[in-house]
Amino acid sequence: MDISLLQKARYGYQPKLPKSLTQPAGDIAVQLGEATEAAKDREELRALFPHSYGKPLASFVRAQHEDIRRKQLTRKQLTVGVILSGGQAPGGHNVIAGLYDGLRQGNAESALYGFLGGPSGLLENKRLLLTDEIIDRYRNTGGFDIIGSGRTKIETPEQFAASLSNAEKLGLDALVIIGGDDSNTNAALLAEYFTERGSPIQVIGCPKTIDGDLKNEYIETSFGFDTACKTYSELIGNIERDANSAKKYWHFIKLMGRSASHIALECALQTQPNICLISEEVAAKGLSLAQIVDQICASIVKRAENQENFGVVLIPEGLVEFIPEMKRLINELNDIMAADEKEFTGQGSFTAQIAWLRGKLSPAPAETLGSLPPDIARELLAERDPHGNVQVSRIETEKLLIGMVAKRLHSLQREGIYRGKFSGLAHFFGYEGRCAFPSNFDADYCYSLGFSSFVLIASGLTGYLSSVRNLRARAGDWLAGGVPLTMMMNMEQRQGQQKPVIQKALVALEGAPFRAFDALRDIWAGKTCFLYPGAIQYYGPPEVCDQPGRTLLLEHGSDRLITGDQTG
Repeated sequence: MDISLLQKARYGYQPKLPKSLTQPAGDIAVQLGEATEAAKDREELRALFPHSYGKPLASFVRAQHEDIRRKQLTRKQLTVGVILSGGQAPGGHNVIAGLYDGLRQGNAESALYGFLGGPSGLLENKRLLLTDEIIDRYRNTGGFDIIGSGRTKIETPEQFAASLSNAEKLGLDALVIIGGDDSNTNAALLAEYFTERGSPIQVIGCPKTIDGDLKNEYIETSFGFDTACKTYSELIGNIERDANSAKKYWHFIKLMGRSASHIALECALQTQPNICLISEEVAAKGLSLAQIVDQICASIVKRAENQENFGVVLIPEGLVEFIPEMKRLINELNDIMAADEKEFTGQGSFTAQIAWLRGKLSPAPAETLGSLPPDIARELLAERDPHGNVQVSRIETEKLLIGMVAKRLHSLQREGIYRGKFSGLAHFFGYEGRCAFPSNFDADYCYSLGFSSFVLIASGLTGYLSSVRNLRARAGDWLAGGVPLTMMMNMEQRQGQQKPVIQKALVALEGAPFRAFDALRDIWAGKTCFLYPGAIQYYGPPEVCDQPGRTLLLEHGSDRLITGDQTG
């Protein structure tokens, strides 16, 4: 197999672990805390998860003499299955490697099966026995190609029954699902289903999503977020330098992050663009599309007065869903499609579909739909995602804003307010960041999450999400354990029904990361203050190679760089 020189070098990297996981597997014990509660919708969730709700928090400690039973458990021969679910995120291979190494350290006869192509691999019993040779080819690399991923959702009675049947046929002791909020909601449902059917098969989740919206007090960040943001920030910095060199283009850059603006905010803190839109702020202030355009134009006009007819605008992928008039339109479209999709597709032409929809929509959303450029309207009506929602990544918000800004600037020129030149270029950074070589931080974090999953399994726990905290410290001081999945859930409207889902974490406007951004953005809007972070560094001093992102540091009370020895 041909590999790059960097990949060959990365094979030699040994991920760092928390101290609690560096002792022999038999010397690790699980300490259980008090019973937990969900943040809201407690009664509904308790009724839906009678066997899983209220489990205690779990943390890992050094085993004492009275923990002999647990020591024996960690040495038990285990057969485990693992699934990569949803979109790719850097570090997934290291989660599997950490799980594999934990299993083999506990008992050399333990086996790990990877289900191929995501949850459908479990449903169709398509799997691969993972070996030393296979695992070693993927250590510290990006991507999910070791076993592939998929977005199949396990939700029908037949699918749940098939999942249990195939897991039992394979003799699984446990199943690990590596995914985001929807995937780990599936993990919670499977854990409940298996227990309800009297099966001892355990289910453990791992927090994955580059969007950064799967987090709370006990899940400080989802894996892949760090690497993706550093990758995007390198590209943004390159564009900023080009803009400052050519001095004639305004770059509108859309960044992945459908439900939250964590990526946009982190990249803004790393690169200091002229403008960064934060979807949560747009929603909180009820800003219309026209007001957003005015905000951008104000920066363009101000910079033109200094003969700086160039700049950079960062746009969250999900912005359109936070603009009040667009959100109402999208919500109504989702409900209509859930109920009458066949009738909609049967209309034939695009013009007929628009006419049919305008008869179904409320007056204000119908007017909004009619005001959109045809290309944007087509993107709103395109094929839905597996959860029945608009695929916002296909909506070219960056091009919509360039067109509206150009039109508004033309009016300002006629009024004598704007005397500059405007040329807009559109970019979308998404897939570029999902499979990058993981940063040292993500390589360490993911390996720790995988190893923690093994300890949770060996301790007989089910319905938990692997957790590693205190991430602003060096890796040896991280705190490993598990969080009950039901603790993070609430009830949401999905496809016209109330369903249990893990609650997404949006950007907190009162939080330290947003406040740090807010304190400087007016300066960035008028002056050229670009930062050029450069490529991810894997070798060198810790302050260059091992840093978590600015968001995580600010959220936990420090923006201090990590220095010194990083070994566990």
